[in-house]
Amino acid sequence: MTAISSSGGIMARRLSARLWQVAVTLFGLLLLTFFIGRVMPVDPVLSIVGPDADQSTYQQVYRQLGFDKPLWHQFIIWLGGLAQGDLGNALLTGRPVAQDILRVFPATLELATLAIVIGAGLGIPLGVMAAARRNGALDYVVRIISLAGYSTPIFWVGMMGLLVFYAWLGWVGGAGRLDMSLDGAVPTRSGLIVLDTLLAGNMEVLRSALNHLILPAALLGFHSLAYISRMTRSFMLAQLSQEFIITARVKGLTERQVIWNHAFRNILVQLLTVVALAYGSLLEGAVLIETVFSWPGFGSWLTGSLLLGDMNAVMGGVLVVGIIFVTLNLLSDMLYQLFDPRTRS
Repeated sequence: MTAISSSGGIMARRLSARLWQVAVTLFGLLLLTFFIGRVMPVDPVLSIVGPDADQSTYQQVYRQLGFDKPLWHQFIIWLGGLAQGDLGNALLTGRPVAQDILRVFPATLELATLAIVIGAGLGIPLGVMAAARRNGALDYVVRIISLAGYSTPIFWVGMMGLLVFYAWLGWVGGAGRLDMSLDGAVPTRSGLIVLDTLLAGNMEVLRSALNHLILPAALLGFHSLAYISRMTRSFMLAQLSQEFIITARVKGLTERQVIWNHAFRNILVQLLTVVALAYGSLLEGAVLIETVFSWPGFGSWLTGSLLLGDMNAVMGGVLVVGIIFVTLNLLSDMLYQLFDPRTRS
């Protein structure tokens, strides 16, 4: 009983320390973003009233937005709204920021999830096989793919993908999430178009959704594949040069057992971080791909809000991004303890 209570106390202290770190990190991120946003050379009042408005109208809107107050006071007011679940209204749409985020985020979630499945599902085995056949033909092919995927501008790849697979070959759908004729054909429940069409049982809309989703997801997946395969190869090469690998081979284990049961298991913890960071970057918003494919996602929404000087929307978006990365880090830590018993002590 004493050991159990001691272990529970340690876990409670760890959890409270981690939550405190998360709170401080998010507060610092929001504080920095708020003050940087206020000194940006973009006037959100002009975005509302227009350049032809008279001075009295400008001053009225200026005061309504609270810009006449000191910066610290504006930040305190925003934090007070946040404590009540109010992120303010977006200048671009006039709706609550939380509503806008809930509207655009599922599109990015759907795109990013399929992309990371493609990137990790192909990148990890390719990286492992490249390391196992170092300086062989497969290794050179994987290294070339990684270099190409990592260095080629994603917006150019997106435009070339549309040109080849949509305009020339007609294998995939074009821009947007659905054909225009099918827009609104199924009720929006989750915001995930594939899931909503499955729930509605509309196979025509499902085919259209998949046709529009597969190309941008594959291109983002290729970009993630380049990073994940490169890191996997590096981790595996470091493991394959260790003495325990030589010992395993001397014992008569097959090469497959040596690679997957011994070397690969030792890099799982490192790969969790790599995949989590790649997924977090995709969830943050693949702005260029979303722009090229007219994908109404979180990244394009946040970029448009930033260019407009809409700090309510930007602050809400930054908060979401911070929560995404903090959550992925916490999940990574939990999985560390699952795969690596040494981290449990």
